[in-house]
Amino acid sequence: MEKIQAQQKLNQIFKLKRFYDNQWETIKRLLNGERLLLIEKTGFGKSLCYQFPATQFSGMTIIFSPLIALMRDQVNYLKSIGIAAACVNSEQDLEQNSDILEKAKQNQIKILYIAPERQENQQWIEAVRQMNLSMVVIDEAHCISVWGHDFRPAFRRIINLVKLLPENFPVLATTATATQQVADDIMNQMGKNVTFIRGNLLRENFSLNVVKVKSEDDKMVWLAEYLQTKPGTGIIYTGTRVNTDLFANWLQHVGISAVNYNAGLDAETRQEIEAGLMANRWKCIVSTNALGMGIDKPDVRFIIHTQIPQSPIHYYQEIGRAGRDGKATDIFLLYNPADIDLPTHFIKNNKPALKKYFRVIEALKIEPLGEHDLMRNTNLTQTQVRVIRADLIDQGIIKEVMYGSSKKYEYQFGAPDLDTKPFEALRQFKFSELDKITEYAESKTCRMDFLCSYLGDTSVGKCEKCDNDLQTVFSVDLNNFWHKKINEFKDNYFPELPVEMKTSKMVNGIASSYYGFSNVGSIIHRCKYENGGDFPGFLLIKTLKAFRYKFKDEKFDLLVYVPPTESGDLVKNFAEKISLTLNIPISHNLRKIRNTEPQKVFQNSVLKRDNIKNAFTFESQSFLQGKKILVVDDIFDSGATFKEIGRMFSKLGASKIAPIVIAKTIGGDI
Repeated sequence: MEKIQAQQKLNQIFKLKRFYDNQWETIKRLLNGERLLLIEKTGFGKSLCYQFPATQFSGMTIIFSPLIALMRDQVNYLKSIGIAAACVNSEQDLEQNSDILEKAKQNQIKILYIAPERQENQQWIEAVRQMNLSMVVIDEAHCISVWGHDFRPAFRRIINLVKLLPENFPVLATTATATQQVADDIMNQMGKNVTFIRGNLLRENFSLNVVKVKSEDDKMVWLAEYLQTKPGTGIIYTGTRVNTDLFANWLQHVGISAVNYNAGLDAETRQEIEAGLMANRWKCIVSTNALGMGIDKPDVRFIIHTQIPQSPIHYYQEIGRAGRDGKATDIFLLYNPADIDLPTHFIKNNKPALKKYFRVIEALKIEPLGEHDLMRNTNLTQTQVRVIRADLIDQGIIKEVMYGSSKKYEYQFGAPDLDTKPFEALRQFKFSELDKITEYAESKTCRMDFLCSYLGDTSVGKCEKCDNDLQTVFSVDLNNFWHKKINEFKDNYFPELPVEMKTSKMVNGIASSYYGFSNVGSIIHRCKYENGGDFPGFLLIKTLKAFRYKFKDEKFDLLVYVPPTESGDLVKNFAEKISLTLNIPISHNLRKIRNTEPQKVFQNSVLKRDNIKNAFTFESQSFLQGKKILVVDDIFDSGATFKEIGRMFSKLGASKIAPIVIAKTIGGDI
């Protein structure tokens, strides 16, 4: 197909007049049955590079993408212009996904988006054999490489599929961020004769800036002052889920509309916030890096990082979500040298300790196990089990087997010893990247040139828009006004306890503080484990304040407390004081009917649930019928204990159950 003819079809189908040069070069090669790696900046139009040829092929194009938001947006867009498109992902129910796969087998779908993890699904494995495929696309292709900034083992399975395809079968791998090392790794995995197209990475409308700060309070003040004057809407990225909540609440406290977003939220809530972002419902969304990937919003006017990222690649990827309309866009990194501790923690824990690998190997030597049974037998988190499992499969030490409809993992007797050299090489590589982003923050040269050069584009020179090129220095004035505002906020900031379930009458509760947010955690520890006596009065006052914040004038019929595992009468005495102050009758009838271990000894949700399942009873069970019950404990971790009590009380007829604690641990919120 010639370019003129292709552009006529482009106008008919997509209502666009022309291709960019690199777009046409990519499309022409795909139409000729070639394999390509395309690296282009966000906003370039990479999607069109595969969507257009997909409309010209007789069969179906599969796009492997980890971005559910992108799937939704792209499918809606393609349907709106008359192209049969669909997606298969974990946010849809089994019936929806099955129906889509059936249509795909019958050639009723032209473009199918699918999450790489779905390849582990037996239904998908059987369905793909019956599909009439014309092209395979690997979006976010940096995920294939262990040297990429977001390596995902499931992407390796895509390569297994690609290797089975004929050499003249069109395959496109595309990403906005890849160093030359990552690009070489991707191409090596894709096979022979892979064409490499790298575009210009300069974002001409970006103003890159670094603000030196000394504390979290400095960050809070700078954000408040900047957002009160900055027009437009944007995204604030934090390093932890806890901080998404903290900074969003702080901004609300000073009158700036904000909402927090992270991967711990349920799918419905995430979709609602994504829709709100598109509609400019808030001044800003405070998020982990879970937000923004695949969301096609052209007018994000600013992106601010409150935490130094793990690498220049992470940073370029995340700021690339802004300013796609080409208009002036502010990019800020709030930099405290002490912040390096968090990414250092992530890098050190990127791979579990070796003893945990051997724990998995020894468990599988005894018998094949599924994921949950592996978690039970090893007391490892789900993430640790999945990382270890992927590495052991890669090294041929274990393999995945199907026992009927159940997937299990089986030790391969005579397997090679675990090779730890790749783990250490990867760790050292990640530390070198962390050094580079620290160098960026401390740099006195052009910031855009620094990022682009690191990613292989040395054509920038000077952008003439960053703080270094303009010789601009930003500062923070933490004066008495802001000191007072921050203290006022901290006195009235209460973390929510997410425990609501469809199977019980329990509602989300409240904590007076995070465990490590102030000295609350150390005081609880002293009382529980160092014979420090009852919880002091100021913790009672703070907890009562949290109760009134969450439940205001709501009336509860009964107060109960969680029976202790190892803290004696501490919680009982504390609950009695709450009962007396709030004038809510207290019951001592919630009891354990068997011994349990402290929840903190268990590292995963499966074992935490097993530990307290059917562990409680309530004497005079009919007494709970129709009652609103406040449940008191000292510390909230996974929420498994409260959920178990909530299920039991719901079965006994309680109309509402609400938890309240002194402190919520950070736990899985890191």
